[in-house]
Amino acid sequence: MAENTEQNEAKHDNSSSPGNADQEKEMAASAYEAFSAGKYDESLKNLEALQELNKEDYKIALNKAVVEFYKSSQTTTGTLKQTLIAMKNQVHTSAEDIDGLDDVENSLLYYNQAIIHYHMRQYSEAIAIGERLYQFLEPFERFAQAVCFLLVDLYLLTFQPEKALHLLAVLDKLSVQGSNKNGKAESNSSNQRAEFTARIEAAKSKMHQYKVRAYIQMKSSKACKREIKSVMNTAGNSAPSLFLKSNFEYLRGNYRKAVKLLNSSNIAEHPGPIKTGECVRCMFWNNLGCIHFAMGKHNLGIFYFKKALQENDHTCAQLGDGSSGQSKKFTGIPMCALLANKRYELLYNCGIQLLHIGRPLAAFECLMEAVQVYHSNPRLWLRLAECCISANKGGSEQESKGLPCKKGIVQSIVGQGYHRKIVLASQSTQNTIYSEGQSAAIPVASMEFAAICLRNALLLLPDHQQQDTKTENGSKSFSQSRSTESGGENSDACSGKGQEVDKFLSAAPSSPLRKQEVENLRCSILACSAYVALALGDNLTALNHAEKLLHQTKVSGSLKFLGHLYAAEALISLDRISDAIAHLNPENVSDVSMGVLTSEQDQGSDKGDESVESSGKQTPLCYPSSVTSARAMMLFNLGSAYCLRSEYEKARKCLQQAASMVNTKEIPPEAILLGVYLELQNGNTQLALQIIKRNQLLPTAVQRVSPESRKKPVQPPSSFTQVQRK
Repeated sequence: MAENTEQNEAKHDNSSSPGNADQEKEMAASAYEAFSAGKYDESLKNLEALQELNKEDYKIALNKAVVEFYKSSQTTTGTLKQTLIAMKNQVHTSAEDIDGLDDVENSLLYYNQAIIHYHMRQYSEAIAIGERLYQFLEPFERFAQAVCFLLVDLYLLTFQPEKALHLLAVLDKLSVQGSNKNGKAESNSSNQRAEFTARIEAAKSKMHQYKVRAYIQMKSSKACKREIKSVMNTAGNSAPSLFLKSNFEYLRGNYRKAVKLLNSSNIAEHPGPIKTGECVRCMFWNNLGCIHFAMGKHNLGIFYFKKALQENDHTCAQLGDGSSGQSKKFTGIPMCALLANKRYELLYNCGIQLLHIGRPLAAFECLMEAVQVYHSNPRLWLRLAECCISANKGGSEQESKGLPCKKGIVQSIVGQGYHRKIVLASQSTQNTIYSEGQSAAIPVASMEFAAICLRNALLLLPDHQQQDTKTENGSKSFSQSRSTESGGENSDACSGKGQEVDKFLSAAPSSPLRKQEVENLRCSILACSAYVALALGDNLTALNHAEKLLHQTKVSGSLKFLGHLYAAEALISLDRISDAIAHLNPENVSDVSMGVLTSEQDQGSDKGDESVESSGKQTPLCYPSSVTSARAMMLFNLGSAYCLRSEYEKARKCLQQAASMVNTKEIPPEAILLGVYLELQNGNTQLALQIIKRNQLLPTAVQRVSPESRKKPVQPPSSFTQVQRK
């Protein structure tokens, strides 16, 4: 944290004069002056002498620990943490059962613990300590202001903008009262007054930046625009202010302006990560990647994310954070630089971007590394499952159980003349074991591992009543200069009330999910689970997931369509064809929308669960583009179901009706094979050959042929589902 040095100086100022004797006061003052001047050895000598005079006061030992920490260039964070824990045990206090007086007396000890928790990314512990300290603070102390700023930062990092804004409003009032009080008081030194004024101005500038970050998380455009002006007036064209303004434009959908603002920031002038704990170059490339992702330019986006990763690795190498072992022990790295490593957030971004550009195996590797840190994020487990599905689907736009393309209908031609025969492509790979000979728990991009990922995702979702669904957006981290945080949040514009805060579900490193988004995510996971179970031949499980999906109170039209198809396929495999036919009724499809909101406040979101861009410009290629094509798909499958019951006339009617509803090029190869089978059953061998030769269904009059003239029936094709859940 940038104000860490100032806060530790305040600690010395408040706690280094325990004795009443003049000698002790002089030693304490000398120790503080030496510490402020950076003469840590001299400060330690004074503190050791002071400790000889007063051995019982733990505050002297606390100051010694802090001076030794600064002497090591703030690299012994772990040691300092252990020392503070020992001191807390020594004074017989704990953060849970403290009374008011004791808390005030030991507030500096608790505050230092909160600072360490903050830099170790243990935000919940830091917030618990900070909130207790906040109750007992004097309003005009510098120390009180430091605690408030720490809490505001923690609230924003944990996506609690309402609480942060409430605290900022309190800080605003206190700063106004403090400046009025200072103006009325007679000051002996103009330097003191100037210093106080400068401190107030710096605090106001910082508060404006925090407010912008809070409003960005809440997607409150009007309030954010007003605060952006204040930031630009107080901070000028500094890197933090330009990064904030760029993030604001990014959320409004003004991507070109966001890029222009980023390029105008002079990141070379920004202090390095050792001073601020932030790698601005890394954030710059990351933000460019996020913007290009939102623009649908995924290859450019992955280029920028790779640049950000390189910059991050370079920074970590400079800080001595080259190995994971060191970073876990927190040794040899300056404390403020512990937050500089954004590797896992960047890998998360890379994985999502790679998934969009059709490189599921590379995406899987990135996300597997990220899930080691963000293992409680259900959305991330869903993304891993999508990588597995995409990797096993192959390069085809058709479902893996179907044929690769229409040209693949004919596998080969054997024989000559009268004995010439056409060999059709074999039916596909239902019940295939994708990872034969190895445990399903081994993290490889297999369908078995996808099933485990989806099970994890479902278990991580809370069990509560269904709410109105809303777009489930897998947002990517959009870093800001003050502190890297996720942009493109999924929240609506909030009214500023704090009662909704506790209803969020954490989904780090992206923003938390509201109840509506959790339910939408649940629907997406159930749809994926049904598909994976079908691919693995586990039809009962697939049927169970599909029925759960259809029973959700608010499910988008697209997922409802998939639920009916997956349930029907599972029922057919279980030889419950009558039940399957009920699911395949075209009237079940009345809507195929993705459920993506396109209001102004959602323009900045990154991506939807159905792989739709924030602007709604693109939809998956293998997804029905309209209700008509979706109903045609239902009819193709219904024809297959009728065929399995030997109701060939009904099957033929379904096939012809479906073919008349869609473009010839949109007819799936399975439908053509079904047409061939029906003509063979009807004895029309020549017509069947014509269908194969032209590679399209032929609108012909139905010819009734007696059963005696029919050829030996061939194996009917199984049900098919062209639609692939992305």
